[in-house]
Amino acid sequence: MSTGLVQTFRAFAYNNAWSNHRLLTACAGLSQAEFEAGRTGFFPSIQKTLNHVYVIDLFYVDALEGGWLGPTAWDNDVPFPRAADLAQAQAAVDRRFIAVCDALTPDALNSEVRINRDTSVQIERCDRLLMHLIQHQIHHRGQAHAMLSGTCVAPPQLDEFFAAGEAPLRASEFSQLGWTEDRVWRGSRPKQTS
Repeated sequence: MSTGLVQTFRAFAYNNAWSNHRLLTACAGLSQAEFEAGRTGFFPSIQKTLNHVYVIDLFYVDALEGGWLGPTAWDNDVPFPRAADLAQAQAAVDRRFIAVCDALTPDALNSEVRINRDTSVQIERCDRLLMHLIQHQIHHRGQAHAMLSGTCVAPPQLDEFFAAGEAPLRASEFSQLGWTEDRVWRGSRPKQTS
């Protein structure tokens, strides 16, 4: 495994946290009733969908850290009924996911991760588990994003993290998150030209 792939997973972890920050910041503009309202989706509300993202992130990030939380992660499918509380909890698990990816090495990507499935232990290669988790996050966050478009709050852009032209907006949000471009990209970002 190459160091380029390590940097890609790191960038995805930061992008994930940034997307969650943007989406949950938008959700803060919803009333509690709008956040909970039934909508078309696999988890039929913005509240349930974004809590599902959190719960599954917690499950897999714990496993990636070597923990044994397992299925107790989803004992409560809506652990954070209010968007503000969910935003804080999601930010905390996102920081843990970033820490996991910041510590990656090419050898670590090939390592085995033990996942407590309660009645069994799933063994998964780290890179495959990371790909699964990232895809899961994008999949359900996209559903919540679509649901948000049916509310009084405009859904935020979630697809410009890597675009160099978005640097001023990104810098402001990175500042809110306590990040810098150098921290995220570790010198590997493309140079801008005029």
